[in-house]
Amino acid sequence: MKEQLQDPVFKIISAAADEIGLETYLVGGYVRDLFLNRTSKDIDVVCVGSGIKLAEQVAQNVGKKGQVKVFKNFGTAMLKYKDWEVEFVGARKESYQRNSRKPIVEDGSLEDDQNRRDFTINAMAICLNEKRYGELVDPFNGQADLKNQLIKTPLDAHITYSDDPLRMMRAIRFATQLGFKIDDRSFQAIQDEKKRIKIVSQERITDELNKIIEAEKPSVGFKLLFDSGLLQYIFPQMVDLYGVDVIDGKGHKDNFYHTLQVLDNLSQNTNDLWLRWAAILHDIAKPATKRFDKKQGWTFHGHEDKGARMVPIIFKQLKLPLDHKMKYVQKLVKLHLRPIALVKESVTDSAIRRLLFEAGDDIDDLMLLCAADITTKNPKKMKRYLTNFELVEEKLKEVEEKDKLRNWQPPVSGEMIMKTFDIKPSKEVGIIKNSIKEAILDGDIQNNEEEAFNYMVHLAEKMGLTPKKQEK
Repeated sequence: MKEQLQDPVFKIISAAADEIGLETYLVGGYVRDLFLNRTSKDIDVVCVGSGIKLAEQVAQNVGKKGQVKVFKNFGTAMLKYKDWEVEFVGARKESYQRNSRKPIVEDGSLEDDQNRRDFTINAMAICLNEKRYGELVDPFNGQADLKNQLIKTPLDAHITYSDDPLRMMRAIRFATQLGFKIDDRSFQAIQDEKKRIKIVSQERITDELNKIIEAEKPSVGFKLLFDSGLLQYIFPQMVDLYGVDVIDGKGHKDNFYHTLQVLDNLSQNTNDLWLRWAAILHDIAKPATKRFDKKQGWTFHGHEDKGARMVPIIFKQLKLPLDHKMKYVQKLVKLHLRPIALVKESVTDSAIRRLLFEAGDDIDDLMLLCAADITTKNPKKMKRYLTNFELVEEKLKEVEEKDKLRNWQPPVSGEMIMKTFDIKPSKEVGIIKNSIKEAILDGDIQNNEEEAFNYMVHLAEKMGLTPKKQEK
């Protein structure tokens, strides 16, 4: 491995380790990524002794070029050197109590430290001391598991997952990110220990879930979460999407797998986490709105509105942010049928204006979501939908260029209405403002101040209001 460790940072750590006599190793994700030819600037270093002492020695040797932060409570230190971030920790062994994933930590050997690692591919170590520089220590055949693309625990999987149940989420996350398979016995252990996920904080669970969602093909992770039984505990509303009901020979599509297809479709075009969340939640209210009609078959009327109302509840449950990101997802869920509806009927300027008005700057993301939502396997239907969808996109561009309705602001403000007619805040002001907006959206007047002002005066006169005389 010597040829892989040519960067001066490794020699600097090596020299400092030998200087104070500490057995020192590169460990964890950096070692794994070396074998996978993945670049990383985050390094984990384990030494048999004080990680803080080693970090301070490295910082002393590099002088002003290195900035070190010490976390005494955790026995760790973080060094920033050039564009590297190096975490130092002493080798340790851990033991767990049944009701907590927080371990009891003691000083240990390299073997102890490798035994406590989550997976064999993360349990490899490379020695940095000069006499053994570049030597790989791989007691659990992690290198072979990397080659075979296998996620496997170093010790008994039931104990590994029971001790720290978050590792079950991590197993699925690594399988999703790397395109690996989870070892059969390890996956069986996840199924057996799934209830233990309850002792993990929601923030840690959601962090792993978001990493799965950000993967190249997130459906892989969701299928593993579903098949393992974990999804029922961490996101039951999504499990409710699963299954097909049949009455009188009429069935509906499986909305769980449809949602995963939409998510994968969308993921080919965007890395945006929150747009991907919109894909996950776009049909979340279908189970609650599902009805059977003898003539129409299965219907899900109003699932977009109910789904939008469910978004804040789910975000709160999952400890996701309740700020503009949640509002963005909520908006897309609420509007996700609108472009599709335009595909199915004649496209009027008025309908396009209203969509532009409500979507604002998120119209492009909405169209991405709606395009991803077309998952029919019927080639003729797919061709027709896509052709009509392109028509809607062209119409959107045309109306937007003409009417400038993206992030629309009324050309006549409430303050202008009150000043013109010398009135105080009242329902009349709201009626006039809303009527101007509707007139613009319906195309009765153009989206400019002159036409809006004239329309305001005309409308106000009908309401018995007269403009205040201007002082000379």
